[in-house]
Amino acid sequence: MIERAHILVCGGTGCTSGNSKAIFEEFKKQVKAVNLENEVKIIMTGCFGLCAKGPIVVIYPEGAFYQHVKPEYVKEIVEEHIVKGRIVDKYVHRETDESGKSKSIEDSAFYKSQKRIVLRHCGVIDPENIDEYLAFDGYKAYEKVVTTMTPEEVCDLVTASGLRGRGGGGFPTGVKWASTLKAPGDIKYVVCNADEGDPGAFMDRSLLEGDPHAVLEAMMINGYAVGAHQGYIYVRAEYPIAVHRLQVAINQAREYGILGKNAMGLGHDFDIDIRLGAGAFVCGEATALIHSIEGKRGEPTQKPPHLADHGLFGRPTVLNNVETYGNITQIILNGPEWFRSMGTEKSPGTKVFALGGKITNTGLVEIPMGTTLRTIIEDIGGGIPNGRKFKAAQTGGPSGGCIPASLIDTPIDYDNLIKIGSMMGSGGLIVMDDTTCMVDIAKFFLEFTVDESCGKCTPCRIGNKRLYEILEKITEGKGTMEDIDKLEELCYYIKSNSLCGLGQTAPNPVLSTLKYFRDEYIAHVKDKKCPAGVCKALLNYVIDPSKCVGCGLCKRGCPAGAISGELKQPHVIDTSKCIKCGACIAACRKNAIEKK
Repeated sequence: MIERAHILVCGGTGCTSGNSKAIFEEFKKQVKAVNLENEVKIIMTGCFGLCAKGPIVVIYPEGAFYQHVKPEYVKEIVEEHIVKGRIVDKYVHRETDESGKSKSIEDSAFYKSQKRIVLRHCGVIDPENIDEYLAFDGYKAYEKVVTTMTPEEVCDLVTASGLRGRGGGGFPTGVKWASTLKAPGDIKYVVCNADEGDPGAFMDRSLLEGDPHAVLEAMMINGYAVGAHQGYIYVRAEYPIAVHRLQVAINQAREYGILGKNAMGLGHDFDIDIRLGAGAFVCGEATALIHSIEGKRGEPTQKPPHLADHGLFGRPTVLNNVETYGNITQIILNGPEWFRSMGTEKSPGTKVFALGGKITNTGLVEIPMGTTLRTIIEDIGGGIPNGRKFKAAQTGGPSGGCIPASLIDTPIDYDNLIKIGSMMGSGGLIVMDDTTCMVDIAKFFLEFTVDESCGKCTPCRIGNKRLYEILEKITEGKGTMEDIDKLEELCYYIKSNSLCGLGQTAPNPVLSTLKYFRDEYIAHVKDKKCPAGVCKALLNYVIDPSKCVGCGLCKRGCPAGAISGELKQPHVIDTSKCIKCGACIAACRKNAIEKK
Protein backbone atom coordinates (compact mmCIF):
# COMPACT_ATOMS: atom_id res chain seq x y z
CA MET A 1 0.00 0.00 0.00
CA ILE A 2 1.30 3.49 -0.89
CA GLU A 3 1.87 5.70 2.14
CA ARG A 4 -0.06 8.95 1.93
CA ALA A 5 2.03 10.80 4.53
CA HIS A 6 5.15 10.71 6.67
CA ILE A 7 4.97 12.26 10.13
CA LEU A 8 8.44 13.11 11.46
CA VAL A 9 8.64 13.76 15.20
CA CYS A 10 11.87 15.26 16.56
CA GLY A 11 13.53 12.79 18.90
CA GLY A 12 16.57 14.88 19.82
CA THR A 13 17.35 15.53 23.46
CA GLY A 14 15.84 19.04 23.41
CA CYS A 15 12.47 17.97 22.01
CA THR A 16 12.50 14.79 24.11
CA SER A 17 12.72 17.00 27.19
CA GLY A 18 9.66 18.79 25.76
CA ASN A 19 7.69 15.51 25.79
CA SER A 20 8.14 14.51 22.13
CA LYS A 21 7.90 10.82 23.09
CA ALA A 22 4.33 11.41 24.28
CA ILE A 23 3.63 13.30 21.03
CA PHE A 24 4.98 10.35 19.02
CA GLU A 25 2.78 7.88 20.91
CA GLU A 26 -0.25 10.15 20.55
CA PHE A 27 0.25 10.31 16.77
CA LYS A 28 0.30 6.50 16.64
CA LYS A 29 -2.88 6.39 18.71
CA GLN A 30 -4.76 9.01 16.67
CA VAL A 31 -3.66 7.64 13.28
CA LYS A 32 -4.86 4.22 14.35
CA ALA A 33 -8.16 5.74 15.49
CA VAL A 34 -8.87 6.86 11.91
CA ASN A 35 -7.73 3.51 10.47
CA LEU A 36 -4.74 4.96 8.58
CA GLU A 37 -1.90 3.15 10.34
CA ASN A 38 -1.06 1.32 7.08
CA GLU A 39 -1.06 4.54 5.03
CA VAL A 40 0.74 6.93 7.36
CA LYS A 41 4.29 6.36 8.57
CA ILE A 42 5.26 7.92 11.90
CA ILE A 43 9.00 8.35 12.45
CA MET A 44 11.03 9.47 15.44
CA THR A 45 13.94 11.39 13.90
CA GLY A 46 16.95 13.35 15.07
CA CYS A 47 17.26 17.10 15.68
CA PHE A 48 15.77 19.48 13.09
CA GLY A 49 18.01 22.26 14.37
CA LEU A 50 15.48 24.96 15.25
CA CYS A 51 15.39 24.05 18.93
CA ALA A 52 13.70 27.32 19.93
CA LYS A 53 10.53 26.07 18.22
CA GLY A 54 10.51 22.59 19.73
CA PRO A 55 8.94 20.14 20.09
CA ILE A 56 8.85 19.99 16.29
CA VAL A 57 6.76 17.81 13.96
CA VAL A 58 7.13 17.90 10.17
CA ILE A 59 4.53 16.26 7.92
CA TYR A 60 5.25 15.28 4.32
CA PRO A 61 4.49 15.51 1.43
CA GLU A 62 3.45 19.09 2.26
CA GLY A 63 6.49 19.76 4.44
CA ALA A 64 4.33 21.43 7.08
CA PHE A 65 6.56 22.48 9.98
CA TYR A 66 4.60 22.33 13.24
CA GLN A 67 6.21 24.12 16.20
CA HIS A 68 5.78 23.98 20.00
CA VAL A 69 3.63 20.88 19.53
CA LYS A 70 1.82 19.45 22.54
CA PRO A 71 0.17 16.02 22.83
CA GLU A 72 -3.24 17.69 23.00
CA TYR A 73 -2.70 19.21 19.52
CA VAL A 74 -2.22 15.84 17.85
CA LYS A 75 -5.86 14.81 17.49
CA GLU A 76 -6.72 18.03 15.66
CA ILE A 77 -3.64 17.77 13.40
CA VAL A 78 -4.52 14.21 12.43
CA GLU A 79 -8.20 14.94 11.80
CA GLU A 80 -7.57 18.13 9.83
CA HIS A 81 -4.23 17.58 8.11
CA ILE A 82 -3.99 13.82 7.65
CA VAL A 83 -7.67 13.02 7.08
CA LYS A 84 -8.96 16.21 5.42
CA GLY A 85 -5.72 17.50 3.89
CA ARG A 86 -5.96 20.90 5.60
CA ILE A 87 -2.80 22.17 7.30
CA VAL A 88 -3.54 23.48 10.79
CA ASP A 89 -2.08 26.96 10.36
CA LYS A 90 -2.24 28.03 14.00
CA TYR A 91 0.44 25.48 14.93
CA VAL A 92 2.69 25.98 11.88
CA HIS A 93 5.94 27.97 11.76
CA ARG A 94 5.51 30.41 8.88
CA GLU A 95 7.52 33.24 7.39
CA THR A 96 6.36 35.44 4.51
CA ASP A 97 8.22 37.30 1.78
CA GLU A 98 7.68 40.96 0.82
CA SER A 99 4.57 40.10 -1.19
CA GLY A 100 3.03 38.27 1.75
CA LYS A 101 3.54 34.81 0.23
CA SER A 102 4.52 32.04 2.65
CA LYS A 103 8.10 30.82 2.40
CA SER A 104 9.01 27.15 2.50
CA ILE A 105 10.84 26.10 5.64
CA GLU A 106 14.03 25.70 3.55
CA ASP A 107 13.77 29.38 2.51
CA SER A 108 13.15 30.63 6.04
CA ALA A 109 15.78 32.87 7.63
CA PHE A 110 17.00 30.11 9.93
CA TYR A 111 17.71 27.55 7.20
CA LYS A 112 18.41 29.69 4.10
CA SER A 113 22.03 30.58 4.97
CA GLN A 114 22.87 27.06 6.14
CA LYS A 115 24.53 24.23 4.22
CA ARG A 116 23.68 20.92 5.86
CA ILE A 117 26.41 18.39 5.05
CA VAL A 118 27.15 16.83 8.43
CA LEU A 119 23.50 17.24 9.50
CA ARG A 120 22.06 16.11 6.15
CA HIS A 121 20.18 13.14 7.65
CA CYS A 122 19.22 14.69 11.00
CA GLY A 123 15.48 15.25 11.06
CA VAL A 124 15.16 13.24 7.84
CA ILE A 125 15.65 9.56 8.66
CA ASP A 126 14.85 7.19 11.50
CA PRO A 127 18.25 6.85 13.24
CA GLU A 128 17.27 3.45 14.62
CA ASN A 129 16.50 1.96 11.20
CA ILE A 130 19.57 0.94 9.20
CA ASP A 131 17.46 0.46 6.08
CA GLU A 132 16.74 4.18 5.95
CA TYR A 133 20.45 4.97 6.13
CA LEU A 134 21.13 2.43 3.38
CA ALA A 135 18.44 4.07 1.23
CA PHE A 136 20.49 7.30 1.31
CA ASP A 137 23.64 5.62 -0.10
CA GLY A 138 24.64 4.37 3.32
CA TYR A 139 27.91 2.38 3.41
CA LYS A 140 28.52 3.13 -0.29
CA ALA A 141 31.56 5.23 0.64
CA TYR A 142 33.10 2.33 2.59
CA GLU A 143 32.42 -0.03 -0.30
CA LYS A 144 34.09 2.44 -2.67
CA VAL A 145 37.32 2.80 -0.72
CA VAL A 146 37.75 -0.91 -0.02
CA THR A 147 37.08 -1.98 -3.60
CA THR A 148 38.72 0.81 -5.61
CA MET A 149 41.32 2.56 -3.41
CA THR A 150 44.47 1.74 -1.47
CA PRO A 151 44.85 2.96 2.11
CA GLU A 152 47.40 5.50 0.88
CA GLU A 153 44.93 6.83 -1.68
CA VAL A 154 42.25 7.26 0.98
CA CYS A 155 44.64 9.27 3.18
CA ASP A 156 45.69 11.36 0.18
CA LEU A 157 42.06 12.08 -0.75
CA VAL A 158 41.18 13.23 2.77
CA THR A 159 44.34 15.35 2.84
CA ALA A 160 43.45 16.90 -0.53
CA SER A 161 40.00 17.85 0.79
CA GLY A 162 41.58 20.11 3.40
CA LEU A 163 39.33 18.74 6.15
CA ARG A 164 40.54 19.98 9.53
CA GLY A 165 39.65 18.46 12.88
CA ARG A 166 36.32 19.79 14.08
CA GLY A 167 37.07 19.08 17.73
CA GLY A 168 38.76 22.44 18.18
CA GLY A 169 42.41 22.02 17.25
CA GLY A 170 41.88 22.22 13.50
CA PHE A 171 44.71 19.78 12.68
CA PRO A 172 44.57 18.41 9.09
CA THR A 173 42.67 15.13 9.27
CA GLY A 174 44.39 13.47 6.31
CA VAL A 175 47.83 14.16 7.75
CA LYS A 176 46.78 12.53 11.02
CA TRP A 177 45.53 9.45 9.16
CA ALA A 178 48.68 9.19 7.03
CA SER A 179 50.90 9.37 10.12
CA THR A 180 49.04 6.48 11.71
CA LEU A 181 49.17 4.46 8.47
CA LYS A 182 52.95 4.87 8.31
CA ALA A 183 53.48 3.96 11.97
CA PRO A 184 54.93 0.45 12.38
CA GLY A 185 52.82 -2.23 14.03
CA ASP A 186 50.23 -4.87 13.20
CA ILE A 187 47.68 -3.67 15.76
CA LYS A 188 46.23 -0.17 15.44
CA TYR A 189 43.12 1.54 16.72
CA VAL A 190 40.54 4.08 15.57
CA VAL A 191 38.86 6.19 18.27
CA CYS A 192 35.94 8.61 18.05
CA ASN A 193 35.91 11.40 20.63
CA ALA A 194 32.27 11.96 21.59
CA ASP A 195 33.13 13.45 24.99
CA GLU A 196 31.51 16.80 24.25
CA GLY A 197 32.01 18.88 27.39
CA ASP A 198 31.83 22.58 26.50
CA PRO A 199 28.97 24.41 28.26
CA GLY A 200 26.20 24.98 25.72
CA ALA A 201 27.61 22.58 23.11
CA PHE A 202 25.46 19.77 21.69
CA MET A 203 26.67 19.32 18.10
CA ASP A 204 28.20 15.86 18.49
CA ARG A 205 25.31 14.65 20.61
CA SER A 206 22.81 15.66 17.93
CA LEU A 207 24.72 13.93 15.14
CA LEU A 208 24.97 10.70 17.14
CA GLU A 209 21.26 10.90 17.94
CA GLY A 210 20.19 11.70 14.39
CA ASP A 211 22.66 9.84 12.15
CA PRO A 212 24.76 7.29 14.07
CA HIS A 213 25.54 5.13 11.01
CA ALA A 214 27.36 8.05 9.34
CA VAL A 215 29.87 7.99 12.20
CA LEU A 216 30.20 4.19 12.12
CA GLU A 217 30.82 4.18 8.36
CA ALA A 218 33.44 6.94 8.64
CA MET A 219 35.25 5.00 11.36
CA MET A 220 35.25 1.92 9.13
CA ILE A 221 36.80 3.99 6.33
CA ASN A 222 39.34 5.34 8.80
CA GLY A 223 40.14 1.79 9.93
CA TYR A 224 40.78 0.65 6.36
CA ALA A 225 42.90 3.75 5.67
CA VAL A 226 45.28 3.22 8.61
CA GLY A 227 45.24 -0.58 8.90
CA ALA A 228 43.10 -0.84 12.05
CA HIS A 229 40.55 -3.53 12.82
CA GLN A 230 39.00 -2.18 16.03
CA GLY A 231 37.32 1.12 16.81
CA TYR A 232 36.07 2.69 20.02
CA ILE A 233 33.55 5.48 20.53
CA TYR A 234 34.18 7.33 23.77
CA VAL A 235 30.90 9.01 24.67
CA ARG A 236 29.78 10.61 27.91
CA ALA A 237 27.20 8.67 29.89
CA GLU A 238 25.13 11.88 30.23
CA TYR A 239 24.04 11.33 26.60
CA PRO A 240 21.64 8.39 27.10
CA ILE A 241 19.75 8.86 23.80
CA ALA A 242 22.99 9.05 21.82
CA VAL A 243 24.40 5.98 23.59
CA HIS A 244 21.21 4.02 22.96
CA ARG A 245 21.04 4.88 19.26
CA LEU A 246 24.74 4.18 18.78
CA GLN A 247 24.33 0.73 20.30
CA VAL A 248 21.24 0.05 18.18
CA ALA A 249 23.20 1.09 15.08
CA ILE A 250 26.19 -1.09 16.00
CA ASN A 251 23.93 -4.09 16.64
CA GLN A 252 22.14 -3.59 13.31
CA ALA A 253 25.42 -3.20 11.41
CA ARG A 254 26.71 -6.44 12.93
CA GLU A 255 23.44 -8.22 12.12
CA TYR A 256 23.71 -7.08 8.48
CA GLY A 257 27.33 -8.25 8.26
CA ILE A 258 28.56 -4.68 7.87
CA LEU A 259 30.62 -4.72 11.06
CA GLY A 260 32.78 -7.62 12.16
CA LYS A 261 34.84 -10.24 10.38
CA ASN A 262 35.08 -9.68 6.62
CA ALA A 263 32.98 -6.53 6.84
CA MET A 264 30.40 -6.41 4.01
CA GLY A 265 32.20 -9.40 2.49
CA LEU A 266 34.94 -7.09 1.23
CA GLY A 267 37.89 -8.63 3.03
CA HIS A 268 38.47 -6.05 5.77
CA ASP A 269 37.79 -6.97 9.41
CA PHE A 270 36.48 -4.10 11.52
CA ASP A 271 34.34 -3.79 14.63
CA ILE A 272 33.33 -0.94 16.95
CA ASP A 273 32.59 -0.80 20.66
CA ILE A 274 31.34 1.95 22.95
CA ARG A 275 33.15 3.16 26.05
CA LEU A 276 31.32 5.47 28.47
CA GLY A 277 32.93 8.50 30.09
CA ALA A 278 31.95 9.86 33.47
CA GLY A 279 31.71 13.50 32.43
CA ALA A 280 35.24 14.77 33.12
CA PHE A 281 35.90 17.73 30.81
CA VAL A 282 39.62 16.94 30.72
CA CYS A 283 38.84 13.59 29.06
CA GLY A 284 38.11 15.49 25.88
CA GLU A 285 41.91 15.89 25.66
CA ALA A 286 43.41 13.13 23.53
CA THR A 287 45.80 11.46 25.98
CA ALA A 288 43.39 11.76 28.92
CA LEU A 289 40.66 10.15 26.81
CA ILE A 290 42.96 7.28 25.87
CA HIS A 291 43.86 6.68 29.51
CA SER A 292 40.17 6.64 30.44
CA ILE A 293 39.39 3.98 27.81
CA GLU A 294 42.25 1.92 29.25
CA GLY A 295 40.60 2.09 32.67
CA LYS A 296 43.09 4.53 34.13
CA ARG A 297 42.61 7.96 35.67
CA GLY A 298 41.75 10.48 32.98
CA GLU A 299 44.89 12.60 33.07
CA PRO A 300 46.86 14.04 30.13
CA THR A 301 50.48 13.19 29.41
CA GLN A 302 53.22 15.12 27.68
CA LYS A 303 53.54 14.92 23.90
CA PRO A 304 55.49 13.48 22.16
CA PRO A 305 54.98 10.61 21.80
CA HIS A 306 51.90 11.36 19.71
CA LEU A 307 48.95 8.99 19.42
CA ALA A 308 49.98 8.00 15.90
CA ASP A 309 53.05 6.35 17.43
CA HIS A 310 51.95 5.42 20.93
CA GLY A 311 48.23 5.63 21.63
CA LEU A 312 45.58 3.26 22.98
CA PHE A 313 47.18 0.29 24.76
CA GLY A 314 50.52 1.57 23.51
CA ARG A 315 49.55 1.03 19.86
CA PRO A 316 49.33 3.51 16.96
CA THR A 317 45.96 5.26 17.22
CA VAL A 318 44.02 7.82 15.24
CA LEU A 319 41.52 9.98 17.14
CA ASN A 320 38.87 12.21 15.54
CA ASN A 321 35.79 13.84 16.96
CA VAL A 322 32.21 13.10 15.88
CA GLU A 323 31.75 16.06 13.53
CA THR A 324 35.03 15.34 11.74
CA TYR A 325 33.79 11.83 11.00
CA GLY A 326 30.47 13.30 9.89
CA ASN A 327 32.20 14.79 6.82
CA ILE A 328 34.11 11.71 5.67
CA THR A 329 31.55 9.75 3.66
CA GLN A 330 30.52 12.81 1.66
CA ILE A 331 34.14 13.64 0.85
CA ILE A 332 34.67 10.07 -0.39
CA LEU A 333 31.49 10.05 -2.51
CA ASN A 334 31.73 13.60 -3.89
CA GLY A 335 35.47 14.21 -4.01
CA PRO A 336 37.86 16.71 -2.42
CA GLU A 337 37.10 19.44 -4.99
CA TRP A 338 33.42 19.36 -4.02
CA PHE A 339 34.37 19.79 -0.36
CA ARG A 340 36.78 22.62 -1.14
CA SER A 341 34.05 24.43 -3.07
CA MET A 342 32.59 25.36 0.33
CA GLY A 343 34.19 27.46 3.01
CA THR A 344 37.54 29.23 2.70
CA GLU A 345 40.90 28.24 1.24
CA LYS A 346 42.46 27.31 4.58
CA SER A 347 39.23 26.21 6.24
CA PRO A 348 37.14 24.37 3.63
CA GLY A 349 33.76 22.80 4.27
CA THR A 350 31.13 23.65 6.86
CA LYS A 351 31.01 23.99 10.63
CA VAL A 352 28.23 23.00 12.99
CA PHE A 353 27.49 25.40 15.85
CA ALA A 354 25.26 25.08 18.88
CA LEU A 355 23.73 28.55 18.97
CA GLY A 356 22.59 29.63 22.40
CA GLY A 357 22.39 32.45 24.91
CA LYS A 358 20.60 35.77 24.30
CA ILE A 359 19.41 34.90 20.79
CA THR A 360 15.93 34.42 19.32
CA ASN A 361 16.55 31.19 17.40
CA THR A 362 18.53 28.92 19.68
CA GLY A 363 19.47 25.65 18.04
CA LEU A 364 21.86 23.72 15.86
CA VAL A 365 23.20 25.40 12.72
CA GLU A 366 25.62 24.31 10.00
CA ILE A 367 27.20 27.06 7.95
CA PRO A 368 29.99 27.25 5.34
CA MET A 369 33.30 28.32 6.84
CA GLY A 370 33.79 32.03 6.27
CA THR A 371 30.19 32.96 7.09
CA THR A 372 30.23 36.14 9.16
CA LEU A 373 29.21 36.33 12.76
CA ARG A 374 26.59 38.91 11.71
CA THR A 375 24.89 36.38 9.40
CA ILE A 376 24.78 33.81 12.19
CA ILE A 377 23.38 36.22 14.78
CA GLU A 378 21.07 38.46 12.76
CA ASP A 379 19.86 36.21 9.93
CA ILE A 380 20.04 32.63 11.20
CA GLY A 381 19.69 33.49 14.88
CA GLY A 382 16.94 36.05 14.38
CA GLY A 383 18.73 38.73 16.39
CA ILE A 384 18.70 39.61 20.06
CA PRO A 385 15.29 39.31 21.78
CA ASN A 386 13.50 41.98 23.82
CA GLY A 387 15.05 44.85 21.88
CA ARG A 388 18.44 44.45 23.57
CA LYS A 389 21.76 45.17 21.86
CA PHE A 390 24.30 42.54 20.83
CA LYS A 391 27.38 42.84 23.04
CA ALA A 392 29.59 39.81 22.48
CA ALA A 393 29.73 36.19 21.37
CA GLN A 394 31.71 33.45 23.05
CA THR A 395 33.15 30.74 20.81
CA GLY A 396 35.18 27.74 21.90
CA GLY A 397 33.61 27.38 25.31
CA PRO A 398 35.96 27.63 28.33
CA SER A 399 38.91 27.44 25.92
CA GLY A 400 37.72 30.25 23.67
CA GLY A 401 37.31 33.98 23.85
CA CYS A 402 34.67 36.68 23.68
CA ILE A 403 34.17 38.47 20.35
CA PRO A 404 32.86 42.06 20.76
CA ALA A 405 30.11 43.65 18.71
CA SER A 406 32.70 45.73 16.83
CA LEU A 407 33.93 42.49 15.19
CA ILE A 408 30.51 41.17 14.19
CA ASP A 409 31.52 41.12 10.50
CA THR A 410 34.42 38.73 11.13
CA PRO A 411 34.27 35.68 8.83
CA ILE A 412 34.20 32.61 11.03
CA ASP A 413 37.04 30.17 10.38
CA TYR A 414 39.97 28.71 12.32
CA ASP A 415 42.54 31.38 11.53
CA ASN A 416 40.30 34.45 11.86
CA LEU A 417 39.07 33.40 15.29
CA ILE A 418 42.62 32.88 16.56
CA LYS A 419 43.63 36.31 15.21
CA ILE A 420 40.97 38.05 17.30
CA GLY A 421 41.77 36.12 20.49
CA SER A 422 39.18 33.35 20.33
CA MET A 423 39.11 29.87 18.79
CA MET A 424 36.74 27.55 16.99
CA GLY A 425 36.57 24.96 19.72
CA SER A 426 34.09 22.17 19.19
CA GLY A 427 31.39 24.64 18.11
CA GLY A 428 29.53 26.20 21.01
CA LEU A 429 28.48 29.78 20.23
CA ILE A 430 27.02 31.71 23.14
CA VAL A 431 25.47 35.11 22.35
CA MET A 432 25.45 37.87 24.97
CA ASP A 433 23.48 41.12 25.09
CA ASP A 434 24.06 44.42 26.90
CA THR A 435 22.81 42.98 30.20
CA THR A 436 25.85 40.68 30.36
CA CYS A 437 28.80 41.53 32.63
CA MET A 438 32.00 40.50 30.87
CA VAL A 439 33.96 40.23 34.11
CA ASP A 440 31.30 37.87 35.44
CA ILE A 441 31.43 35.85 32.19
CA ALA A 442 35.20 35.43 32.54
CA LYS A 443 34.64 34.31 36.15
CA PHE A 444 31.97 31.83 35.05
CA PHE A 445 34.30 30.07 32.62
CA LEU A 446 37.20 30.10 35.09
CA GLU A 447 34.98 28.49 37.71
CA PHE A 448 34.23 25.73 35.20
CA THR A 449 37.88 25.06 34.31
CA VAL A 450 38.98 25.17 37.95
CA ASP A 451 36.37 22.54 38.75
CA GLU A 452 37.31 20.39 35.73
CA SER A 453 41.10 20.53 36.10
CA CYS A 454 42.56 17.07 36.69
CA GLY A 455 45.08 18.66 39.07
CA LYS A 456 48.12 16.97 37.56
CA CYS A 457 50.12 20.12 36.76
CA THR A 458 50.68 23.07 39.08
CA PRO A 459 50.09 25.93 36.58
CA CYS A 460 46.57 24.69 35.87
CA ARG A 461 45.70 23.38 39.33
CA ILE A 462 46.92 26.41 41.29
CA GLY A 463 47.18 29.12 38.62
CA ASN A 464 43.58 28.96 37.45
CA LYS A 465 42.37 28.93 41.04
CA ARG A 466 44.34 32.15 41.66
CA LEU A 467 42.82 33.67 38.50
CA TYR A 468 39.35 32.82 39.73
CA GLU A 469 40.05 34.33 43.16
CA ILE A 470 41.20 37.62 41.60
CA LEU A 471 38.10 37.76 39.40
CA GLU A 472 35.92 37.04 42.42
CA LYS A 473 37.65 39.84 44.32
CA ILE A 474 36.97 42.27 41.45
CA THR A 475 33.28 41.33 41.12
CA GLU A 476 32.86 41.86 44.87
CA GLY A 477 34.17 45.42 44.58
CA LYS A 478 37.40 44.65 46.42
CA GLY A 479 39.76 44.67 43.45
CA THR A 480 42.64 47.04 42.71
CA MET A 481 44.32 48.16 39.49
CA GLU A 482 47.27 45.97 40.47
CA ASP A 483 44.90 42.98 40.39
CA ILE A 484 44.18 43.64 36.71
CA ASP A 485 47.92 43.60 35.99
CA LYS A 486 48.30 40.39 37.98
CA LEU A 487 45.48 38.80 35.96
CA GLU A 488 47.26 39.36 32.67
CA GLU A 489 50.65 38.25 33.95
CA LEU A 490 49.22 35.07 35.44
CA CYS A 491 47.22 34.30 32.29
CA TYR A 492 50.32 34.25 30.11
CA TYR A 493 52.21 32.14 32.65
CA ILE A 494 49.44 29.52 32.75
CA LYS A 495 49.21 29.43 28.93
CA SER A 496 52.96 28.87 28.61
CA ASN A 497 53.44 26.26 31.32
CA SER A 498 50.34 24.07 31.58
CA LEU A 499 50.63 20.45 30.53
CA CYS A 500 47.59 20.11 28.25
CA GLY A 501 45.12 22.10 26.21
CA LEU A 502 42.73 22.59 29.12
CA GLY A 503 45.25 24.61 31.12
CA GLN A 504 46.86 26.26 28.10
CA THR A 505 43.56 27.71 26.88
CA ALA A 506 41.79 28.31 30.20
CA PRO A 507 42.96 31.97 30.42
CA ASN A 508 41.49 32.82 26.98
CA PRO A 509 38.13 34.13 28.29
CA VAL A 510 40.01 36.39 30.71
CA LEU A 511 42.48 37.67 28.13
CA SER A 512 39.81 38.35 25.50
CA THR A 513 37.56 40.23 27.92
CA LEU A 514 40.54 42.23 29.18
CA LYS A 515 41.42 43.08 25.57
CA TYR A 516 37.97 44.18 24.44
CA PHE A 517 36.17 45.10 27.68
CA ARG A 518 38.91 46.47 29.92
CA ASP A 519 36.71 49.47 30.73
CA GLU A 520 34.32 47.11 32.57
CA TYR A 521 37.17 45.78 34.71
CA ILE A 522 38.20 49.37 35.51
CA ALA A 523 34.61 50.30 36.40
CA HIS A 524 34.45 47.40 38.84
CA VAL A 525 37.76 48.43 40.42
CA LYS A 526 37.73 52.25 40.37
CA ASP A 527 34.04 53.14 40.39
CA LYS A 528 32.91 50.09 42.35
CA LYS A 529 30.11 49.63 39.82
CA CYS A 530 29.02 46.85 37.48
CA PRO A 531 27.93 48.61 34.25
CA ALA A 532 25.70 45.68 33.29
CA GLY A 533 24.05 45.53 36.69
CA VAL A 534 24.97 41.89 37.31
CA CYS A 535 27.50 41.74 40.16
CA LYS A 536 25.35 41.83 43.30
CA ALA A 537 28.01 43.22 45.62
CA LEU A 538 28.20 46.36 43.47
CA LEU A 539 24.45 46.94 43.17
CA ASN A 540 21.75 48.73 45.10
CA TYR A 541 18.04 48.29 44.39
CA VAL A 542 16.26 51.64 44.40
CA ILE A 543 12.56 52.52 44.02
CA ASP A 544 11.81 55.56 41.88
CA PRO A 545 9.16 57.50 43.89
CA SER A 546 7.82 59.14 40.74
CA LYS A 547 6.87 55.75 39.31
CA CYS A 548 5.85 53.89 42.47
CA VAL A 549 2.07 53.76 43.02
CA GLY A 550 2.29 52.07 46.40
CA CYS A 551 0.60 48.84 45.33
CA GLY A 552 2.65 46.82 47.81
CA LEU A 553 3.46 43.94 45.44
CA CYS A 554 7.20 44.39 45.90
CA LYS A 555 6.80 44.55 49.69
CA ARG A 556 4.81 41.32 49.79
CA GLY A 557 7.28 39.57 47.51
CA CYS A 558 10.47 40.59 49.37
CA PRO A 559 11.84 37.55 51.27
CA ALA A 560 14.11 39.74 53.43
CA GLY A 561 11.49 42.25 54.60
CA ALA A 562 13.66 45.07 53.21
CA ILE A 563 10.82 47.13 51.71
CA SER A 564 8.61 49.49 53.68
CA GLY A 565 5.84 51.93 52.82
CA GLU A 566 2.15 52.62 53.21
CA LEU A 567 -0.48 51.58 50.71
CA LYS A 568 -0.77 54.03 47.80
CA GLN A 569 2.42 55.79 48.96
CA PRO A 570 5.93 55.42 47.44
CA HIS A 571 7.86 52.55 49.02
CA VAL A 572 11.52 52.45 50.08
CA ILE A 573 14.15 49.69 50.06
CA ASP A 574 16.45 49.34 53.08
CA THR A 575 19.77 48.53 51.35
CA SER A 576 21.22 47.12 54.57
CA LYS A 577 18.56 44.37 54.57
CA CYS A 578 18.27 43.87 50.80
CA ILE A 579 19.70 40.54 49.59
CA LYS A 580 19.49 41.65 45.94
CA CYS A 581 17.46 38.64 44.83
CA GLY A 582 15.45 40.57 42.22
CA ALA A 583 12.05 39.44 43.53
CA CYS A 584 10.90 43.04 43.83
CA ILE A 585 11.75 43.85 40.22
CA ALA A 586 9.87 40.76 39.07
CA ALA A 587 6.81 41.77 41.11
CA CYS A 588 6.69 45.45 40.14
CA ARG A 589 4.27 46.20 37.30
CA LYS A 590 5.30 49.85 36.89
CA ASN A 591 9.06 49.34 36.29
CA ALA A 592 9.65 51.53 39.32
CA ILE A 593 12.63 49.57 40.69
CA GLU A 594 16.10 50.04 39.28
CA LYS A 595 19.49 48.46 39.87
CA LYS A 596 22.12 51.17 40.48
